[in-house]
Amino acid sequence: MPMNRRLRAGLYVFGGVCALLLVTAVVATYVVLQPERFTALLQSRARAAGLELTLANPASPTLWPSPALDLEGVMLRGEGSSTPLIVASRGRVVLPWHTLLGGEATISRLEVEGARIDVDAVSAYLDTLPSRPSTAGATLPTIDAGFRIARGTLLRGTKLVLSNIEAEADRLASGRRFTLTLSARLADGTPYALDLDTVPTLSRGVLTLADMTLGLDSDPRFESTLKGTATWRGGADVGASLTGRVTRHDATPYDVALRVMPANENDPLYVALKLDGDTDHADLRLPPLALAQWWAGIRGTGSLTMPPLVGTVQAQNVDAGSLHVKGLRIRATPDAPAATATVGVAP
Repeated sequence: MPMNRRLRAGLYVFGGVCALLLVTAVVATYVVLQPERFTALLQSRARAAGLELTLANPASPTLWPSPALDLEGVMLRGEGSSTPLIVASRGRVVLPWHTLLGGEATISRLEVEGARIDVDAVSAYLDTLPSRPSTAGATLPTIDAGFRIARGTLLRGTKLVLSNIEAEADRLASGRRFTLTLSARLADGTPYALDLDTVPTLSRGVLTLADMTLGLDSDPRFESTLKGTATWRGGADVGASLTGRVTRHDATPYDVALRVMPANENDPLYVALKLDGDTDHADLRLPPLALAQWWAGIRGTGSLTMPPLVGTVQAQNVDAGSLHVKGLRIRATPDAPAATATVGVAP
């Protein structure tokens, strides 16, 4: 009997010590991490960019598996705007361990889950930013912390643009290798995935993306990998040279050569694209700005017109959704652009 009494007493003492340690750890977590300090840091950074950050509940700190603050009901909107740019069900701010020792309040990673992004609201916010001089050199956005987006959705007002968005990137800094992975589904359910691996370098107003590998695929329809370099000197002064291959699930592959030529006194910015397959060939020049205007016109009027491209297309078969064409031939020259080009289709 005395043994059982001592055993019970020992268990009570042990349980009390564990409870005390647990309470101490919880209190220490709140005291050391100081959730209000990092919440204020996030909000101050948002205000510096002309944004307002609000949370549905105060941040909740945790130490495992690394120091972090869990956020609920994250909303980001432009100052003075009633429409949020981003609404997320949950967020997580991962902190470096040295913050536990009273170090500088910095963030090592941002994670967002269930984010809804409004393209129109983002565009309206960007319009409020001061324009950069046309002579200004390139810039490299500061991303000290890596980020991750899970189960994201991209909207234009109430219209779905992309769903099931999964994105992840590490720190972005000059001279440091940078990787980005992105996957999503179009409104019709078609899946796409993009992978970028490069070393960005910013020097004297010139941003160079060296040793770049760009992958784009839509499983199981096609996979593509391009390698090369790109440069940006500010404004429309963009250049790139990429080569690679497109592998198609139900057809022969393409060899691809892609060049981006910067604007000059005579020509706008344009993309030169060459595709070479066993039966299909294309050699095109596409001006991105004019293409954007063409697409906006189609969306506005609903009438289908030829895009503003120059070059030639020779395709044995074209299958795009409900559109099926055999023996397609297009020839568009500077004097006869695609809108008035010669188009031939085999019977």
